[in-house]
Amino acid sequence: MRVRTAGAGAGAGRTVRRALVAGLGLALVALTPLPAQANATTGAAREPVAATGAWADPVSASGAAAGPVGVTRTTLAADTVIPRGVTVDLVRRTMTLAAGEKRHLRGRLEATSTTTGIVGLTERVRCLDASGRTVPVVAASARNHEGSDTVTYATPGHLPLFADLLFTAPADGTYTCVLQGTAYSSLTGSYHLTAVAGKTWLEADDGDRVGAGWWQNPACESADSGGACTYVGTGPARRDAWVFYDDGTPSRRWQAHPDAVSVSAQANLELTTCYHGTASCATAMQAHPRGKNAVVDARFEFIQLGTTGHACRSHSTTARRTVTDDAHHAVGYSFLTGLPVDPACGTRDFLMRIYVKHVSGQTVKIDGVQSGVTSLTNGIAFNNFG
Repeated sequence: MRVRTAGAGAGAGRTVRRALVAGLGLALVALTPLPAQANATTGAAREPVAATGAWADPVSASGAAAGPVGVTRTTLAADTVIPRGVTVDLVRRTMTLAAGEKRHLRGRLEATSTTTGIVGLTERVRCLDASGRTVPVVAASARNHEGSDTVTYATPGHLPLFADLLFTAPADGTYTCVLQGTAYSSLTGSYHLTAVAGKTWLEADDGDRVGAGWWQNPACESADSGGACTYVGTGPARRDAWVFYDDGTPSRRWQAHPDAVSVSAQANLELTTCYHGTASCATAMQAHPRGKNAVVDARFEFIQLGTTGHACRSHSTTARRTVTDDAHHAVGYSFLTGLPVDPACGTRDFLMRIYVKHVSGQTVKIDGVQSGVTSLTNGIAFNNFG
């Protein structure tokens, strides 16, 4: 996957593709691996979510539990064309923040296509300072749109993507956060994607997300010519991996705020299939011809630590995920909400990680940070104060 101007790697044009993409589904203590343009602005509270959530394509709710911080949703008012090779600004939100203030931003981009061929789609949420410079980090997600005749999406022909960013203001000032879309492909001829009005939006907190924490895994460029990415699969790839834990991510603990009544956590995990001839994986990791697809198991964990630094209370959600070679890049969304902070543990420290195990098919790449700024796999922890 390549994020151009930010962009993800091109999907080859194919009209033969009919495979369902299912939702996704060292140790501190011994853990058992899995077996298996014109915008309309409205005030919109986060829809309620269940106490725990699995890897799925959320329709509209954030993974974060509702709290005292309000949320404003800015919705795309008119269908907007995303031409080939062009990054298009779709929705904007401007905020005046004090240094250190945090905002959770969630973008949803729903796209249709004018072709039955495969077209890559990348969604980004980026924030700019008053001078127009991008303030790291940029959050992104990507997947190939499998064609106007695709019936495996919830709405035939309509591909939804989500991206989440925890933005921290580096200084007092005014910041503009933008939801962007890019289309790309090796297809010949004329085509474009279209961002769907009403179904494409950017949500932003109205107040400070006090003490919220951000995780992102290490650098992993598109072609991975330097071999820096983490792979799970067969051959030279690892059989399993711990994202945010044993993949080169700096060790990190997050401490819940003393006044928090509970905590919540969410993560977005981007995977790419490594079929023969793809430009999105190291050559050594390309074990099968295109069409083999991949199946992985994943477990998202948020662990309260005890005074010895070992697990005291563990919270997790698991699922099996299929990623087709036609989709090529696919992101899974996971959340755990309303988790109590157990005083018996003796600390308010938490650790976040995702266990990923290869089950069958293609080796997959766990996408990371590209060009030092764009994060494709990330997590957020929240304090809930009410």
